[in-house]
Amino acid sequence: MVIRTYAALLRGINVGGHKKVPMAELRALLEGLGHSGVQTYLQSGNAVFTAAGGDEGSLAAELREAIGEHFGFAVDVLVRDGAYLRAVADACPFPTAGLEARQLHVTYFSAPVDAARFAAIDQSAFLPEEFRLGDRALYLYAPDGLGRSRLAEQLSRPGPTKGLVATTRNWNTVTRLVEMTRD
Repeated sequence: MVIRTYAALLRGINVGGHKKVPMAELRALLEGLGHSGVQTYLQSGNAVFTAAGGDEGSLAAELREAIGEHFGFAVDVLVRDGAYLRAVADACPFPTAGLEARQLHVTYFSAPVDAARFAAIDQSAFLPEEFRLGDRALYLYAPDGLGRSRLAEQLSRPGPTKGLVATTRNWNTVTRLVEMTRD
């Protein structure tokens, strides 16, 4: 049986007082599911754990169900292994040196996305902001930060991401999760 290290990315928790998921309870929940080496990062729904067997989809479904049962509300969950997280970080199309973490973000998707989903977005209208697609990921360069990004607002509309689970992390979190999932 192969033991792998994974990151669980929870979407939309602990924001504005809604969907409160204390990290200590999330750690206990993951341990209760039989996972080991459980750690959390920040309060925004990032957990790292090791699991023997399973795949990203089944691990995400298991955690989503456990969260629903324990907390009484639904939370979208993506699970990605350490190798995938490293590959996404390594493939970043923007120069990361010299950028502040608030300027660069990665949106992780539940399934592959193609450029056709985003074809209606005129990127030139949002310059200097830019985005590029990767493997089940979208890289967003927003020099003034995500909160002020008009492009981020456009990208989050239902059209391009309809039918997908999507959750965004800033570059500090992206690189920290890579470090935490190194085997």
